[in-house]
Amino acid sequence: MGQSDPTGVEVRDAATVMLLRDGPDGVEVCMLQRNLQSDYVGGAYVFPGGGVDPQDAGHDLDDMFLGRTDVEASRLLDLDHGGLAFWVAAIRESFEEAGLLLAETADGERISFSDPEVAARFEVHRRDVDSGRRRLAEICLEEQLRLEVGSIHYFSRWVTPLGAPRRYDTRFFVAAAPEGQVALHDDAEVIATRWLTPAAALADQESARITMVFPTIRTMIELAKFDSAAQVLEHAAMQTVITPMLPFMKDFGAGLRIVLPGTTEHPSGIYDAMTAQPVAD
Repeated sequence: MGQSDPTGVEVRDAATVMLLRDGPDGVEVCMLQRNLQSDYVGGAYVFPGGGVDPQDAGHDLDDMFLGRTDVEASRLLDLDHGGLAFWVAAIRESFEEAGLLLAETADGERISFSDPEVAARFEVHRRDVDSGRRRLAEICLEEQLRLEVGSIHYFSRWVTPLGAPRRYDTRFFVAAAPEGQVALHDDAEVIATRWLTPAAALADQESARITMVFPTIRTMIELAKFDSAAQVLEHAAMQTVITPMLPFMKDFGAGLRIVLPGTTEHPSGIYDAMTAQPVAD
C-alpha cells in the first residue's frame, strides 16, 4: 500500500476522519489542536487521524465489522486487499484522540457514554488502546461491539509532497459524530478540541487565530459548500471515483507555492502554501 520517495522518505499509509454534526450555523466539524511541541504540524488544528497500524489489518473476525467488507473497502480505495484497515484506523484514531467511538452494541444500538460508569470504563479502554497496551479488537470482543465501518464514507485522498520530512498517503473519511458521547482530548498529543463550521475555521485561519495545513484548508473549503452533515455524507457515499491529490511545492520567486496538477477549480493549479488560496501563475 505504501509508496517510495526518491529522497528516501517513506510514504506511510494514513487515515483521517471528519466527524460532523449539525449546529445552529450549519454543519460543524470536530477539530483537534496538536501539541505545540509536536515534531509534526505542532499547534495545528487537524481532524482525528494518523498512520494505519498493523493492528488495524488482518482481522479474522468478520462479525466485528458492520456494513462493509474488506472486498468492498478495497474496491473503494482501488486496492487489491487490506482496504478495511483504513476504516479501522479512522475509528481507532477517533477513539484515541477525540474519545469518540463509532461502534454498535450487541443490542444494535450505537455505544453511548451517557452512563458515567460506562464512560469511565471506556476512558480506561481509550488509554489502553492509545498506549498500545491493548488492541481495539480486544475491546470490541470484551464489550461485544461491532465497528460501524459502513457509516464512514471515503471523501478524498492527499499525498504529502516530495521533500517533506514526513510523508503520508492519507485517505480522508467523513462520518456523523456519535450522539451520547463527548469529544475529549488527552492534554498530551492533543491540547484542545473545538467544533467549528468550515466558515469559522477558514476565518480563524485567515486571521491567524488558528493554524491549519494545506489539505485541511482545502477540505474545509469543500465542506463549506454543504448546508448539513447529511448532505456531506450523501455526497461522499455517492462518489465513485476519487482522484488522489498529489501536490508539489515550488518557489516562483514571490514565495513558496503549492501546485495541484489536474485541478479544475483553478486553471493554473497554483496555490499559496500558507492560505491555500489560488494565485495567478
